[in-house]
Amino acid sequence: MIQWFIGIIVGLFSCTISFSALAQGLIDVDYDPEIPTLKQDIGYVTGERITTPEHALSYLRALQSAAPERMSIQIYATSWQGRELVTALITSPENMLRLDEIKTDLKKLASGDKLEPDERRNLIARTPAVTWLSYGVHGDEISSTDAALGLAYHLLAARGDDIVDTILKETIVVIDPMQNPDGRARFVHSFESSLGLEPLADRYSAEHDQPWPSGRYNHYLFDLNRDWFALSQPETRGKVKAILDWNPVVVVDAHEMNGDESYFFAPAAEPFNPGITDSQRQKQTLFGQNHAKWFDKLGFEYFTREVYDQFYPGYGDMWPTLNGAIAMTYEQGSVGGLRFEKTNGEEITYLDSIQHHFISTLSTAEVVAKNKQLFLSDYADYRASAVKEGRASKQRYFIVDRSQRAWDVNQFAKRFILQGIHVFQTDGSRSLCGQKYPKGAIIIDQAQPNGRLIKTLLADSTPLPVEFLEEQESRRDRSLPHELYDVTAWSVPMMDGLSVSTCKSVDLSKAVQVYGGAVSAIQDTSSAAFGYAVPWTDTGQAKLILAALAEGFTGKATDKAYTVGDREYPRGTTIFPTKGNPENLATRLNALSLEVGAELVPMQSSWVDEGPNFGSNEFRHLKSPKIALAWGEGTVPTDTGATRFIIERNLGVPVSPIRVRTLGRADLEDYDVLILPQISSNFSSELGESGVEALKLFVSDGGVLIGFSTALNVLIDEDIGLLSTSLETMFFSDEDDTASKDDDEDGGPVPGTKITSEEGYKASIADPDKKPDSVPGVLLHAIANTDHWLSAGYEQTTALLTGNRIYRPLNEADGTNVFRFAGPDDLLASGYLWEENRHQLAFKPFVMAQPHGDGMVIGFTQSPTTRAYLNGLTLLLANAIILGPAHTD
Repeated sequence: MIQWFIGIIVGLFSCTISFSALAQGLIDVDYDPEIPTLKQDIGYVTGERITTPEHALSYLRALQSAAPERMSIQIYATSWQGRELVTALITSPENMLRLDEIKTDLKKLASGDKLEPDERRNLIARTPAVTWLSYGVHGDEISSTDAALGLAYHLLAARGDDIVDTILKETIVVIDPMQNPDGRARFVHSFESSLGLEPLADRYSAEHDQPWPSGRYNHYLFDLNRDWFALSQPETRGKVKAILDWNPVVVVDAHEMNGDESYFFAPAAEPFNPGITDSQRQKQTLFGQNHAKWFDKLGFEYFTREVYDQFYPGYGDMWPTLNGAIAMTYEQGSVGGLRFEKTNGEEITYLDSIQHHFISTLSTAEVVAKNKQLFLSDYADYRASAVKEGRASKQRYFIVDRSQRAWDVNQFAKRFILQGIHVFQTDGSRSLCGQKYPKGAIIIDQAQPNGRLIKTLLADSTPLPVEFLEEQESRRDRSLPHELYDVTAWSVPMMDGLSVSTCKSVDLSKAVQVYGGAVSAIQDTSSAAFGYAVPWTDTGQAKLILAALAEGFTGKATDKAYTVGDREYPRGTTIFPTKGNPENLATRLNALSLEVGAELVPMQSSWVDEGPNFGSNEFRHLKSPKIALAWGEGTVPTDTGATRFIIERNLGVPVSPIRVRTLGRADLEDYDVLILPQISSNFSSELGESGVEALKLFVSDGGVLIGFSTALNVLIDEDIGLLSTSLETMFFSDEDDTASKDDDEDGGPVPGTKITSEEGYKASIADPDKKPDSVPGVLLHAIANTDHWLSAGYEQTTALLTGNRIYRPLNEADGTNVFRFAGPDDLLASGYLWEENRHQLAFKPFVMAQPHGDGMVIGFTQSPTTRAYLNGLTLLLANAIILGPAHTD
């Protein structure tokens, strides 16, 4: 019925156009009737409908069946919801017959090894370049997928077209038509459910107004265009592996932007990551100039060098760039449906947006094909020069200590291996670069073909260009917003909470290369007379404890460290005694420890040499926590999804998502923990009065209520009053002669002032209620209060700060500032922080805990789950959800 209904609707609006007509309106070309059009295979023509994920794959398979000698579909991942992610390889029949040979040749060129001139020349001459065209990483940026289908058809069906013939001969075009099928399916469902008599151009109509969480995100609500080095999602891991297999010289990531905009293509905007070479930037101009010829010829508007920078390495146009490709973002003004009226009155159609992406990506393939040898040569040069640059670096080797957070070190190594980076490991006690590593180390050599990627991911900080920073400070002085698009800090060791050092030279003769992650220590599987201890040292230990609790085993965690022999067991260490637990305790705990890769220590006696014994009140009974998460309208999708993902997939605990508007009538007493992730401006209206009362009752009855970032604004509201802190306005020094808002309250004369400088003038007109300037993203040092159970496993940590929220510390009569930011001189760990913010943030809280009734409120002033890449904070989140319920009445 829905197919018939939609067919009636689009019939009222359709432009009678097929793929052939799509291109014929732009290009003078003849098409092979043996290659099926979208109309012939699916039943509608390009631009009439928004193609579903299922139809997109069906059509690609029809194209492959029609031209198997020129097209090959390869599955590279499966989404959380079970949808296949594929690439379509399109090339000449001659190239298709020798794909394995071509792949081998490309690996030689990409190896960074010095090749003999004749060998290099022959490789470049005989090897096609790979052009990687990816579409739809955000599921509601819809036009690119239909453009991908159109381009695949065009490359297969066009006859006698010199551009297409050159593309097929000189290159392999890899089309990744749909990087986020789950998100696209969500968008299409929302759009089709909202259609009426005809598609509407009104931006406020339901078909243009997506419900939460929108189609932008994948199943776990991740922005997949920020996941390239975090590699948390299956879509990303599969894509990265596929790109590493093929070594493309060019990668395009086709997006959509605000519908009032035109079209963006390279060159990118400032700032550029220092790992980008002048040659790569020049190639962006080469592409831009060719696109401009096409767009000018067809009357398409565009812009370049604005908004979309190339600094943060987690983008689809940055991770490949730091591997040597020319990677670029293309942005089309979104129709968000089938029609859209811009603010200037111009109406654009879905077909228009498809055409723009079709032309820009066709133009991309054309440039590579006509300059194949140049692109292959430059790609090989980039990767060889990265090796040379790494060898010359005084920080050539990055060394990660395995004696601290061993499980997290293992996960760290795995993520780098997945990125094609060689990782080495030493076992046992080693001295490296003048430092002792009692349990060995992970070593990463920067002298690799992807060495510039290694450097930017592992270095403490990646510098922004001085001229760019000067301009941003000037803009702030002029009360203009900064032009930074994303975070300025992403040091992976810092975010993972790992200890890393660098040096010029390391002897790797006693190290082994690891391929699946660091090798875990052999587990002690012996039986224990008293029980088993799980030291509270890293995320893997927390995961083991949670798995044991979920199986019904009982244990207690200590609030104070204890010592047995020469080993100290830190705060949070959990003991599962033999007595009182099922007979299979030893078997299951050992099996779980091996499965997780965590440490399990047999205890023959409860006796300790220092610290509390098992029967002390310092040991708290643990239970498997039942966790609820505020969900839906009123919450920020990415933070909500990342929080659920970390707890479910990294810690192994199911989460119950409860819509915000339902909290007031939900049975919250069934849960031990309720998490409020980052919230949006409509949270309070969604929550309602009944929701407010439900939150207060939940805490007073013994629940643990955890709030992240903007959720603290609700907790400090006077109607709730669960957290006794305040949000600060911008700090003005005592010397600033700021005007009081009350000075002229009655409209009468006010006391005279004397302004003696430009600074004084700016201060006199400053809004006293102005918030601190927004920070795009920096890493800050935070110091732990080690007397509080919530800081178990930490003495200090690193937090990612974004935005402009700064909170007052809790008064000690109300609660505890469990983590506070360091002083101004030690505050900044990585990135660029405005000077005023640095002084105002010093000593302010990162994590607060306040008891209420029988329960507890825990407030994180910055989210610990952002993008699921703050792995060093996962143990802190585990403290809250495991140890928290043990400390309520």
